[in-house]
Amino acid sequence: MSKERIGFIGVGLMGHGMAANIVGKGYPLTVMANRNREPVEDLIKRGANEAKSPKAVAEASDIVFLCVTGAPQVEAIVNGPEGLKAGARKGMVIVDTSTSEPTLTRRLAEELAPLGIIFLDAPLSRTPKEAWEGKLDVMAGGADADLARVRPVIDCFAGRVIHVGPTGAGHTMKIVNNFVSMGYAALYAEALAVAKANGVTPKAVNAVMGGGRMDCGFFQTFFKYVVERDENAHRFTLSNAHKDMRYCANMAQASGIANPLGNAVKNYFAMAEAQGNGGKYVPMLSDEVARWNGVNLVD
Repeated sequence: MSKERIGFIGVGLMGHGMAANIVGKGYPLTVMANRNREPVEDLIKRGANEAKSPKAVAEASDIVFLCVTGAPQVEAIVNGPEGLKAGARKGMVIVDTSTSEPTLTRRLAEELAPLGIIFLDAPLSRTPKEAWEGKLDVMAGGADADLARVRPVIDCFAGRVIHVGPTGAGHTMKIVNNFVSMGYAALYAEALAVAKANGVTPKAVNAVMGGGRMDCGFFQTFFKYVVERDENAHRFTLSNAHKDMRYCANMAQASGIANPLGNAVKNYFAMAEAQGNGGKYVPMLSDEVARWNGVNLVD
């Protein structure tokens, strides 16, 4: 039996490794470039084809994966003049692995269903390193049968896939997951500033907390930057973190949930981005919080 044809839009930090694993496992792959052509050229060398528009990707594919910045980009790729919907046909599946807003996810699924197009959400956790290793965590939303169809492709880049509910539940879980992780980032950054101002170095904080009950994978990548100054330890930008915390605030407000801690976390990232540091990675929030408080973590 021939493998389904796969389309992939968004071959950036995460998407490049994901797409490389898909084509490496023998799936016919069509990709689309954005601003950076380097990942596309690499994927072409690995056997992928290039399309010039989302419509052209849809015309060449049975299943299309999206891995883009957020909800506005997803909306434009699906519903734009040369969007996926313009080139789709009955039976095609769109799998959105971006961190998007659940309200948009559910709306797109409802709009596309009468056309026979299936829209699923399967956002990601972990980092570009795990994308290349095929070990990402995936939080999937959709019907059992639809997820069973796309699961072999997801398994190309995922080490763990959890079905969390119907379409939209994946993005809900992703936002909750990122609220917790970005909350840790803000907490670590503030704790480091307080500690250093009182004579305790980041290395000492790491020595006490690392390996103890408060240790976790996120702690390890965050402190790999703080202690070792490895800028690539956790390649997730402050602007993306701010965007995700806005989505969290929107979701909480829409469901009538008080979210004071979420707004406090959001404001840390809003301040960092407002000062022109949105392109820095999340562990670098520690430097920003320290600077705001007149503390230097590296001396």
